[in-house]
Amino acid sequence: MQSNRLSQLVKLLDGLSEWTGRVISWLTLLMVVVTFIIVVMRYALDMGNIALQESVIYMHSFVFLLGAAYTLKHDGHVRVDIFYRPASERTKAVINIIGTLFLLFPVSIFIGYISWEYVSTSWALKEGSQEAGGIPYRYLLKTTLIVMPALIVLQGIAELGRSALVLRGESHLIEESVTEHPL
Repeated sequence: MQSNRLSQLVKLLDGLSEWTGRVISWLTLLMVVVTFIIVVMRYALDMGNIALQESVIYMHSFVFLLGAAYTLKHDGHVRVDIFYRPASERTKAVINIIGTLFLLFPVSIFIGYISWEYVSTSWALKEGSQEAGGIPYRYLLKTTLIVMPALIVLQGIAELGRSALVLRGESHLIEESVTEHPL
């Protein structure tokens, strides 16, 4: 019974990361379109738009910060594969548990902790762009510094659950229902 709950939790958290990553990935297309518009405005029409230029920075930040959990789910982060790649599934599960508990969680929690005051100050000031005509919602951009580690921790919990199921010999309870679509 516990294994079924664990597999349901893993699937739920995987689903959140998958959904977030797929939604955020559309910003890459929007960035290309907006960048094209900026270039046409600047060089063909001799016009500029600060808010439009800043929006590319916002979108770029959203893709990297909010897409990090999706990348973790799809094993897209940097890893030293010298020992990991040839290892058995059980050994990989042990490595993943150790890495999650002693690297991923502490770093994510630290990022969230050190960002908290920075983000809350930005919200208190309703911080906007320093440029005239810029985007007046910089505090929303800075909020992703808190959201990113939260999403990473949630996906880390899913990775721990998946590894626990592998160690129990119950990895069959988690079926990969979504094909990999890297950002």
